[in-house]
Amino acid sequence: MKSSLTLPDGYEMVRTVDLQKDKKTMIFVQVFSLLLLIAMAAAGALWGPGISALVEAKWKLLVLAAGYIAYIILHELTHGVFMRIFSRAKVNYGFTGIYAFAGSSAYFGKAAYIVIALAPVVFWGLVLLGLNCLLDASWFWVIYGVQIGNISGAAGDIYVTCLLCRMPASLCVQDSGTDMRIYAPAQKTGEPLG
Repeated sequence: MKSSLTLPDGYEMVRTVDLQKDKKTMIFVQVFSLLLLIAMAAAGALWGPGISALVEAKWKLLVLAAGYIAYIILHELTHGVFMRIFSRAKVNYGFTGIYAFAGSSAYFGKAAYIVIALAPVVFWGLVLLGLNCLLDASWFWVIYGVQIGNISGAAGDIYVTCLLCRMPASLCVQDSGTDMRIYAPAQKTGEPLG
């Protein structure tokens, strides 16, 4: 299904994802995020330079904090750019107190939505990897700290991608930013969704 500004005829809602209201899923995603954070930090501790340079140069901690705040904004802008590319619809941005978000009233095909979901973690992951390869080792933990946030902060995007990968190719997704509605062609009674 291609992206559309209106719900295609014959489609019905088959699932919602709302990480603010669905506490069980929210906790699962947050635990997954924490596990990703721990794994990334452990990998950096094993294979990266010592963290003492970051702790000794306290101003680098400020650079890390500012870099992560900038990353959160860039992450949502990246979602928004791809939403706009696929739909030409207006994109809304916001912050709920728990999550920053980009949302749209458009209906996105499955493949397009998976690109939208994963674009920030892939694009910024490659940018941050490149920066870590190019910059002096004394900057490793500053850049890698943002990368840890990139990977662990994408836990919700990864969760949704895994969910969609188990569903039919014909589905469409409407993502308001705070919740998602997944639609599929109406099924005959007793016919499994996928």
